[in-house]
Amino acid sequence: MGTTIRTFILLSEKKWHDQLYQNLKSKHKDNWIHIFKKEDFTYDNIIDINPDFIFIPHWSYIIPADIYTNFRCVIFHMTDLPYGRGGSPLQNLILRGHEETQISALRCVAELDAGPIYMKRPLSLEGSASDIFLRAAEEIEYMIEEIVSVEPIPQPQEGEPIIFRRRTPEQSNLSETNFSTLYDFFNFIRMLDADGYPKAYFDLSEFRVELSRVQFEQGKLVGNFEIRPKTSEKS
Repeated sequence: MGTTIRTFILLSEKKWHDQLYQNLKSKHKDNWIHIFKKEDFTYDNIIDINPDFIFIPHWSYIIPADIYTNFRCVIFHMTDLPYGRGGSPLQNLILRGHEETQISALRCVAELDAGPIYMKRPLSLEGSASDIFLRAAEEIEYMIEEIVSVEPIPQPQEGEPIIFRRRTPEQSNLSETNFSTLYDFFNFIRMLDADGYPKAYFDLSEFRVELSRVQFEQGKLVGNFEIRPKTSEKS
C-alpha cells in the first residue's frame, strides 16, 4: 500500500519565511504550497488545493471566514496566549520589558487570536527584530513538523486575555518617545529593525533620519543611519 500524499499551505508574505518553506518542502514527501500574495489566498483557490492544514507564520490581512471555517488554519503568534492578543506582538513585548516569550500555535477563529492552542515553544527576544524573526522561523518549523506528524487536538486558552494594540508608523518617531535610559533607546531601535517595519526615526527640518543595526560599544550606541527628504517617504 502506498503512502498517502497530503497537502499543506504555508501562508506568509515575509521574505524570511522563504527558507522555512524550502526546508519543509525538502524534508517531506507531502505536497507543500507557498502562498505569499493576497490575491492568491481566496476560497476558490483554496478549495481547489484542498489542504490538510494551512500554516500561517505571518499574514497582515484578515483570514476570510469561509476559509478558516472549512480548513484547519494554524496561526503562529509571538506571545504566551491569552497574554498579548492583538497586533505588533514583538514590539509590545519589548516595550514591556520582556526578554523572552512563547510562540503560540493556535487555530484561527472569528475572534482575534482567541482560538484553541496546539502547542507553545519558548523564544528569546535578544537581538534585532530581524534576528528574532529568523529565530522564530526555526521554532515554527519544529512546531509545524510536530503538528503534521501528531495532529494534536488544540486546547482552549486559559486565563484572562491581555490585548495588545497594533502600532502605527507614527509611533516609530523617536522625538515623540521618552527614554529614561540608553538601554530603552537601544530597545526601541532594535524592535523595529526588520524588513517591512517602519524603522525608528526622527525628523530634521525637511529630512528624515532612520536608525538601524544598533549595538552597544564602550557605553554608547553605534549603528547605521539613513537620511532622505521627507517627501520621499517609503510606502
